[in-house]
Order: sequence, then C-alpha cells, then structure tokens
Amino acid sequence: MAAQKLESHGRKRKGKPTLRTVAEATGFAVTTVSRARAGDERIARSTRDTVAEAARRLGYVPDRAARRLRTGRTQVVSLLLDTRHEFLGFTHEMLSGITDGLKGTGFAVSVVPESLGEDRVDTVRSILHNRLSDGVLMTRTEPFDPRIRLLLEEGFPFVSHGRTEFSTPHPWVDFDNETFARAAVRRLVARGRRRVAIILPEARYTFAQHLRYGLVSAAAETGVAHEIFADISLDTPPDEIAAHLCARMSRPDAPDGYVCVGEATALATLGALADCGQVPGRDVDVIAKRASPIFDSVRPRIEAAHEDLRATGRVMAQMLLKHMDGAPAEALNHLFVPEQAFLDPTGH
Repeated sequence: MAAQKLESHGRKRKGKPTLRTVAEATGFAVTTVSRARAGDERIARSTRDTVAEAARRLGYVPDRAARRLRTGRTQVVSLLLDTRHEFLGFTHEMLSGITDGLKGTGFAVSVVPESLGEDRVDTVRSILHNRLSDGVLMTRTEPFDPRIRLLLEEGFPFVSHGRTEFSTPHPWVDFDNETFARAAVRRLVARGRRRVAIILPEARYTFAQHLRYGLVSAAAETGVAHEIFADISLDTPPDEIAAHLCARMSRPDAPDGYVCVGEATALATLGALADCGQVPGRDVDVIAKRASPIFDSVRPRIEAAHEDLRATGRVMAQMLLKHMDGAPAEALNHLFVPEQAFLDPTGH
C-alpha cells in the first residue's frame, strides 16, 4: 500500500523532488523528514527507514546550494590527499573509513589531490577563500606544517593524519610508528639478524622522525648494527628502490634484516632480494607494515603489522564533526598502536 502511494505521488508531482515532496508522500512533517534524512537517532528507526525508502523511490537528492544559503554550511569536508603513498589501496581504505564516519550526517567528502612540487598552503588558501568545505582532513603531516599553521590562525576546523610539534593543541589521528619500528628491530634481532635497514619517508614528514627514532633507539638497546638508506625514500619509484637495494646487497656487510614502512616498499624489497638470490626467512628477514591482506598471497611469507586505515579514516571524520560542533582540540587525539602480538619479539 505504501509503495502504491509513493508511485501515485511520483506520477502526480512535477519537477525536482524536495523534502516537502517526501513529507507529503510519507505523511510525516517536513521537520521529521529532515531529521530522519540526517540520521537523527531521536527519530524512530522505522521512521528513518520509511523516509529513506521514500526518498530513494522519489529520486530525492539534497539541494546543497539551498542548504548552504540557509545554514551557511556547505555540508562538505575536504580531504587533502597526497597522490603518493606507501600503502596499496590507501585512498580506497581511507575514503571508505571517512564515508563510514560521515554516514547519516548529511556531510559528503571531497578529495583534493596534493602532488609533488605543489604549494600545499595554496590548496588550503583556496578552500578557505572560496569556502569550499566546512572542515579539512589532511595526510602526510609535517612537524611545523604550514597548512596547519594557517588553519589554526583562521580558526578553521581540521584533523590531521599525523602529529606536529606546534605548542597549540589541534585534532590529530596517528599510528605509533616509533613503536612499530622499535618492535620490528627487536623481532629481527630475536631471529639472529645483525644488521637492520630501513627506507624512510622524506625527512620533512613527522612520521619519518618517529620511525627513525624507533629504529635507532632499538638498535642501540639491542646492540645490532643499523642502516638508513639516504638516497631513496618511500616516494622513490619501486624500480629505483629495487635497483638501489640490489646494488647494496652486492657490497660487503649488506643488511640481513629489513624494516619496510609500507606495502609498496616491501614488494620492491622482496623483488630485489629475489633478483639477488636471497630468500626471506633463510638469508634475510623482512618485516613490514601493511594496510591490506596483500602479504597473505606472497611467498615466502613475511611478517607484517597492520595499520587499519579504514578505522583511521572513520575516527578522523567523527573527530572533525565533533570539532565543528565545538569540542576542544585537546580532547580530539587518537593514537593507533600495533597489535599486542607484534610487540612481543618472540612472536607469541
């Protein structure tokens, strides 16, 4: 009966459907429909489901321009996304998490690519000047990130993926890369490895400092030699990484333990090892950080700690909504840590 009513209403109406169209078709008040569309949990689940189904059948799409004029909000958040990443599927996982975090709120996410050589501050200035969104999510954070400095000065809501060294508190979500690197070294030492190596992100990024400190401090504590490749980074093309590693493996005192910060670097490392006739688990050991199940299909198997980028995106989105609603910045921080099993050097 309800479906027949909707179809009948759809035949009678002309033009683009509005909230009032949905209200007339369902018998609910416009305010009830509006709150149901926004996912307000004070509205009964059955009502929200009825409104959602009616909106779908009628082809209702929110008019963001009208909402912006009425509320002053765009109902959009901008994701500043570096186009180079150490994880396969980074964009998919991060976006999926952000979408989950915004579900039912009426907000949408707009991806703003950031590429090598661009002035990242200009991108933020454009968002602010043109009022393209109500808040910003960003990746690849620097210790004194100029984007964050500008957003703090303007009082504009944002959440960073990564920490900074600013004295002013701000919302951030991060993975404990220092603990990851420290644990990875200990696991390699427990397997008898005597020289560990790592390819770091570019030095300007905060997580490069965390990884460096974790590796160097763990090497000092365990007495193992360590090596940080100076001429390549996570953003070096994989074929160049493999060539550089092959050249290093042919010289004396080559590393026998590798800490890989992401999946792309780990695959390049495994390729270099294969080309040089070295077998992981026998001649060397490789420990990586992953965001996908990719290493389940790699042979010989290597060990990896999981960084849950979907959960990261979800927490960042939820945190940004809280910040836009006035929650204090000092209460909006979250640090993801490696699984407890990974922190045990014995593997138990």
